[in-house]
Parts: sequence; structure tokens; C-alpha cells
Amino acid sequence: MYAKTGYAKDIDSEAEVSDQPLSVSGCGIYRLIRLPSMATIRPEGRRDYQLLYVSSGKAHFYFQEQETEVAAGSMVLYRPGESQRYHYYLEENPEVCWIHFSGYEARGLLDHIGFSDTHVVFCGASSSYMELFGRIISELQLKRPCFEELLCALLRELFCLIHRGQLESSADRYRNQEQMEASVRFFNESFSRDIQIGEYAKNQHMSVCWFIRCFKRYMGMTPMQYLISVRMDRAKELLKNTGYSIQEISSLVGYEDPLYFSRLFQKQTGRSPSAYRRE
Repeated sequence: MYAKTGYAKDIDSEAEVSDQPLSVSGCGIYRLIRLPSMATIRPEGRRDYQLLYVSSGKAHFYFQEQETEVAAGSMVLYRPGESQRYHYYLEENPEVCWIHFSGYEARGLLDHIGFSDTHVVFCGASSSYMELFGRIISELQLKRPCFEELLCALLRELFCLIHRGQLESSADRYRNQEQMEASVRFFNESFSRDIQIGEYAKNQHMSVCWFIRCFKRYMGMTPMQYLISVRMDRAKELLKNTGYSIQEISSLVGYEDPLYFSRLFQKQTGRSPSAYRRE
């Protein structure tokens, strides 16, 4: 296991500081290299706050005995006195940064950046967090003049970065949702046209791979799978409620080759268009 740590008093101290706005007692980075797993269990928790950042891979945290799988780009908070239990597994390539702190302003600052009613916030994967944790560790190791004051300033900077990451991530998720909803509307309104997924993505100024990945996350299927489902649903309605021929229905739902349409329809429904119409 790779570990880089620094402590204000050269050892891990859980002293709760209540007469200062903020106080940093320890900081570190853990990365599994050969050890198959690593577990931390503190039934009584700590006397100070512990903030952990999953910088890569995954980690598993427990809150009220419920397991939460946390992916890279997330911050995890344990408050004073909270039972702590978390696990890292080599196969998931985890790298986790952590910092211990206290002070009478800590709770208000944490509430402000999104921890008022949760243990986990997503703030995005960024090298800025790693650089900042590295600077805090160096200050704790070197203990140069005024290092305590600088540590408090660096902790406040970390809080600002977390808040910014949250706001930017939320804005990105909102923009992504708007784009995916527009795509769904387009497929439902234009299913009879010759739609090329790659061409559609480029026309919307999106990377094809990014579009497919985001659409699947949003709808649970790829854009092409969704387009086919829309076409097959429309074909079912036409088979049930109209007297159009199979060839005409094939064209109406976007397939110029009726044989290809029939094979695709049977693959999707388990029945040929003719059999579906009869039933």
C-alpha cells in the first residue's frame, strides 16, 4: 500500500478544538498496490471531522449499517462521534485522500458546501483536489513558521473547491438532461426518417461516444436501441389499427427494406408482423 501522511503533532491525534475557527490535525493519501483489501472500523468514530476524497476507482462506506459504493469524484464526510466503517479493494483501483479537522466554524462551513443532510457529495474528479491535499500534507510534515494558519487557509480553499465542483457538476448534469430529453423528443418525432446516430450527435456538437454513453445512462439503453423501440411500437399500432401492408408500414416507420423490417420486428417481439396482425 502506498501512503503519504502528515500530522500536526507527528502522530494521529483526535483532539477536538473548540476555541479556534478551524484546526487541521492530519491529512493523507492511501492507494492500494498489492494489498487485496483494506478496512477501517471505528465503532465510536472520531472526536473530530474526517473528510475523504475518492480520487480514483471506488470505495465502500457504511452509514447506519447501509453500504454505499462511492466512485471517483466524490467527497465523504464522517462527523464527530459517528461510527466509521469503510473498505477499499485492490481490484477496484482505489485512491483516497483524507483530512482530519475541527473548530467551531467547521459545521457551518460543511453545511454551506452541501453536507447539511448527507454524507456524500459529488464534486467531480480534478487534479486540483490532489494538489491541495499534497500541499496540506507537506505543511504538516515540514511545520514551517505559521503552518497552522496556512493549513486553515488551505482547508477553506478545499471547501471552496468542493462547493465550486458541486455547482459545476450540477450545471453539467442539468445541461446533459436537457440534451438527452431533446434527443428523446427528436427520435419520437422523426422516427420515420433515416436517422444516423453519429450524424445526429455531430449536428448537436456532441462527441458520438459521449452522446451514446450519456443517453444510455439517462434512458437505460443506447440511442439506436431506443430508436428501434420507438419504431417497433409505432409499427405495432399500425398493424393493429390500419390496413396498410407490411411494406407500407416498413416505410412509414423508417425502413425501406421490408424484409429487414420483418426480421427486426420478429427479433424485438418474437413474432413476424403478419403473425402479430393476425393475433
